[in-house]
Amino acid sequence: MTDFSLPRRRLMAAAVLCAVLAAPAHAQPDLSQKLGPTIADTGSAFYRFERFSLRSADGERGYRVSVGIPRRPAPAAGYPAIFLLDGNAALAATDERQLQALDGAQPPVIVAIGYDTELRFDVKARAYDYTPPFPADRPDEEAARGRQGGGADVFLDLIEQRIMPRVRTLAPLDAARFSLWGHSYGGLFTLHTLFTRTRLFSTYLAASPSLWWQQGVILDEEKRFDAVQARAAGVRVRVMAGDAERRERRPSGDAAPDPRAQAMLASRAAMPPQALPDLVERLKGQGLDASLRMFAGMAHGPMLPASLEPALRIAAGLAPYP
Repeated sequence: MTDFSLPRRRLMAAAVLCAVLAAPAHAQPDLSQKLGPTIADTGSAFYRFERFSLRSADGERGYRVSVGIPRRPAPAAGYPAIFLLDGNAALAATDERQLQALDGAQPPVIVAIGYDTELRFDVKARAYDYTPPFPADRPDEEAARGRQGGGADVFLDLIEQRIMPRVRTLAPLDAARFSLWGHSYGGLFTLHTLFTRTRLFSTYLAASPSLWWQQGVILDEEKRFDAVQARAAGVRVRVMAGDAERRERRPSGDAAPDPRAQAMLASRAAMPPQALPDLVERLKGQGLDASLRMFAGMAHGPMLPASLEPALRIAAGLAPYP
């Protein structure tokens, strides 16, 4: 790894973060944006970074996993760890200031699960990986955009059976303190993991989860969720969303929507505005340690970087909002 001086590393990391935050609060994420250098490339005084690559079992998707290991010695039980979906974009939104704050607590190993692309997002791969299975009698809404959905369980197998064991060879981990963060489709995947493999993580950090996806199939999963198991495991659920996201529910402009995307648009429009607060209240009503944080003036796209810093702080045992 190239050795940059600390001042230069800080300037470069700050420049990357500023590029992410420069969009206005109402903007949608630019899924075609190039990645550029991240903190894993420029280096950190508080973390060292390792990287490895994987292919999906069917060979269709390539992954680039960046592992940030604290320079501070591990606790006796091992480091906590936070697993970040959309790892390319997550690293672009992480800077030295954030890592320095973690160093003052119990810094977690950071596992950024990205895709083997120079873009921040691989939209086709994430559409498959992050979306739950759905009933056979429902048409795949992703097909309207030339994609396939419903592969979340396959991706969970990859995380549990291939990524987690590989990370354990790089650093000692405390399996009782694993966190999972995801935004948008990644937030949907985070809730799917909570509902179907509850004990895989101890903290679930879902930012702007796409509850509307596939006619709200995630809410069907919630009905089968074993809250007793979650309470026994001491699971925490932290949900974050922007209060401007509700105004983004319908497409803007006068042009008629693409008829191929009608199913997806119908799912968005059919999801009640209170669906997310109601979900969190139901979890709390079942005795779970669950909370919802609404970000004033924040829309869907900017919620990715806005939610990431609190997620990292939670994983480190810090107050999320200093």
